[in-house]
Amino acid sequence: MDALNRPPRIPLEEVRTLASGVDHSEGICVTPDGTMYVGGENGQFYRVNDDGTATEVASTGGFLLGLASDAAGRVWACESAQHAVVRLDPRAGTIETVSTGAPDGQMATPNWGAFGPDGTYYVTDSGSWKGRDGRIFVIRGGRTSLWSTDSIDFPNGCAVSPDGESLWVLESTPGRLVRIPILNDGSAGQREILVDLPGTVPDGITFATDGSVVIACYRPDVVLRWRSDLGVEVLASDPEGTVVAGPTNCVFYGPGLSRIAFPNIGRWHISSMEVPGLTGVPLWFPTAEQLEERRGAGDG
Repeated sequence: MDALNRPPRIPLEEVRTLASGVDHSEGICVTPDGTMYVGGENGQFYRVNDDGTATEVASTGGFLLGLASDAAGRVWACESAQHAVVRLDPRAGTIETVSTGAPDGQMATPNWGAFGPDGTYYVTDSGSWKGRDGRIFVIRGGRTSLWSTDSIDFPNGCAVSPDGESLWVLESTPGRLVRIPILNDGSAGQREILVDLPGTVPDGITFATDGSVVIACYRPDVVLRWRSDLGVEVLASDPEGTVVAGPTNCVFYGPGLSRIAFPNIGRWHISSMEVPGLTGVPLWFPTAEQLEERRGAGDG
């Protein structure tokens, strides 16, 4: 991909360390009150503090991947070691299992989850590396069901479009960004390839207000931006893999959602940068009423 050979938009010296002392973090989220959480490779939930430190608030003992927050500030996490979606209540310090799959299939590698405007939680199940066995589940009203089997090439990071009408998914191998329509009845439409990303292992995605998306890549050590009319642009790159070191996911945060934070699974810190003119789309934080929290026969 030619864009990888161009200078990054943000010089490496302008990429700052937001916090350090985290254990090879992959997932990241921000709650409605602005609190940031990241996960760890031994199941740690870390709260990121304003003084540049991170405090462990709980642990599953497994491996946390994608994180997302609901309106109550609870953190939903993909727990790959337990093959489950779990949920942390930071105030109580408790962790509960939300789902391990559906009657027609258990989760193998739950990787990333994203909420839609109606409270639906979409979760990618990456399957095995290059096994072409990926799929996507949804959790609605406490029930888990298999939503799509069209995205098979290690579906990874995902985000619901700002209009709520589609799920955008990064497929890690081979690298590409795809779009799956959310039909009126909530079912999945036909998968569409938006852009191929050769030479990369894309991992995390978040939407900007100008219609572009920010994409964190596990390999190489880059953060990209893509928009259909502009193509691919490198926002940050690190050939030495020390400042930008396996950036796995990304989130807009701060006043006006004007800064981008991303954890580095290759090291022990969270990075931050500001791209002039680029701001984030506010996320959906579903309420308890939208989640309709009741256990059903379809839960795993």
